[in-house]
Amino acid sequence: MDILFHKRNGQRVCKSEMKTRDSIKWIWRASAGVRSMVLLNSVLGMLYVGASLTFVVVCKKMIDVVTSSSGTNLSMYICIMAGCMIMQVILSALEQRMSNYSDVILKNNLRHTLFTRLMESRWNGKENFHSGDTLNRVMEDVRVVTEAITKSVPSIISACIQFCAAFIFLFMLAPGLAWAIPSILLVALVISRRYLRRMRRLTMDIRTTESSMQSLMQESLQHRLVIHTLERTPYVSDTLAGRQDDLRDQTMNKTNYNIFARSLIQIGFSAGYAAAFLWGVLGIRSGAVTFGMMTAFLQLVGQLQRPIMNISRQISPMINSLTSAERLHEIESQPLEEQGEPEYLEGKIGIRFENVSYSYPGSTSPVLEAFSHDFAPGTVTALTGETGAGKSTMMRLMLALLSPDEGNVLMYDSCKESAVSPRLRCNIIYVPQGNTLMSGTIRENLLLGDPLATDERLWEVLYLAAADFVNELPDGLDTMCGEKGAGLSEGQAQRIAIARSLLRRGGLLLLDEPTSALDAETEEKFLNRLTSRLDGRTMIIVTHRAATASLCDDCLKINV
Repeated sequence: MDILFHKRNGQRVCKSEMKTRDSIKWIWRASAGVRSMVLLNSVLGMLYVGASLTFVVVCKKMIDVVTSSSGTNLSMYICIMAGCMIMQVILSALEQRMSNYSDVILKNNLRHTLFTRLMESRWNGKENFHSGDTLNRVMEDVRVVTEAITKSVPSIISACIQFCAAFIFLFMLAPGLAWAIPSILLVALVISRRYLRRMRRLTMDIRTTESSMQSLMQESLQHRLVIHTLERTPYVSDTLAGRQDDLRDQTMNKTNYNIFARSLIQIGFSAGYAAAFLWGVLGIRSGAVTFGMMTAFLQLVGQLQRPIMNISRQISPMINSLTSAERLHEIESQPLEEQGEPEYLEGKIGIRFENVSYSYPGSTSPVLEAFSHDFAPGTVTALTGETGAGKSTMMRLMLALLSPDEGNVLMYDSCKESAVSPRLRCNIIYVPQGNTLMSGTIRENLLLGDPLATDERLWEVLYLAAADFVNELPDGLDTMCGEKGAGLSEGQAQRIAIARSLLRRGGLLLLDEPTSALDAETEEKFLNRLTSRLDGRTMIIVTHRAATASLCDDCLKINV
């Protein structure tokens, strides 16, 4: 795999370029769950080819019988022809059903696998892909790869079988013609191949532009209010129009190459058909060819040309699938977090920083440098300091979302201590900053914290979070929320998010600006309720408010 660097929005971005061989290997691995179905679909295609060629032979026999005034009974040939037609209809229906079934199975498997990989991947302080680009890969690129496996591959296999069988039949009737037509087609394909080499690069450009468009539209819709208030709607619209123009130019460039290559192949088809027709006419004139043979010639030429045309139609989807495989491999290559069974600590829990230094990737200055502090079990500590001092970074280090460049972050109880890891995250109750509600009912949002929680438990944590206003809503727990809690105020959404986190039963409580959207009265009510029910838990709260800090046992100020 080659590593390239390209510019995107003025930034230098690392990008992997897979060799064609590696892309094919990836597609082969991805097809593991549907290979038997793809093989069965190919067999159905072969049977369809057999029925088609049998139809050609029967047509020749019937015409020869009619034109020679033979007394041979046509009933048998008519029955065979009808049987071939019925068989073609049945096989075509079965092939389509099997193709669609394997298509949806593979799509679901790939999307589930990639989604799980993304969710379990290691976080290093920033996302490796824009969410719009990621969504485009998981949806569109998976579709392209799936259709190549479940539709293009069986079609190519059937086309190859059809070509070989038709060639053998035609060779038995006219050896010279049998060699002439494939030769004409081969010349056309060789010439067109030169123009197909650029297809993969052009496809990659198109897929990149499509991803950037989706990213722009997704971000614009998410921040529509900001764009409106900044009066930047025309700018955003013009940016989208510019990218659409790029997509148009790239698409037409690829189309021009594709049309030229197809035209060369079409010329080869026309020349082959003309040769077959002329061969038949001259043969009839000389008496060496019957009308039945002439009909068979023309049908077999079609049987030779059709698979070549089918294969040429699959060239573009197969090239697209190689490009999509490369993009999906980039997702699959994301390193995973440490996996394993959760490691629960007993009793009161503390967490200690020992000479911890950390810098975000690409940054020249550390966020934390040789930082040490012991958050003793059962204590309540306020983290204060200027924006950018490293408070949220400390939270992420405690959560094992980040790993220190130097030093150690240790979690401990009365019996043992361990370096923080994803396996120890089960001991932490975390309340992130801002509105983190998802679309759905309040009950569904809460149950993300504990899927087995009873209604009694839900009302308990709502009370602790000063979110008992839910009881006054017409639908109570079944009140619908829009995206990011739309329909609720910021303060209401924040309190429900706090209640959701409190459903966890960890001994270490981390709160990152939990009251930023609350008024002073509601903040005091929430903090008093929470601190009265800590039950020996260790609480660390990031805050800029003096009133909040005053309720804590200790106040730790982090300096920039």
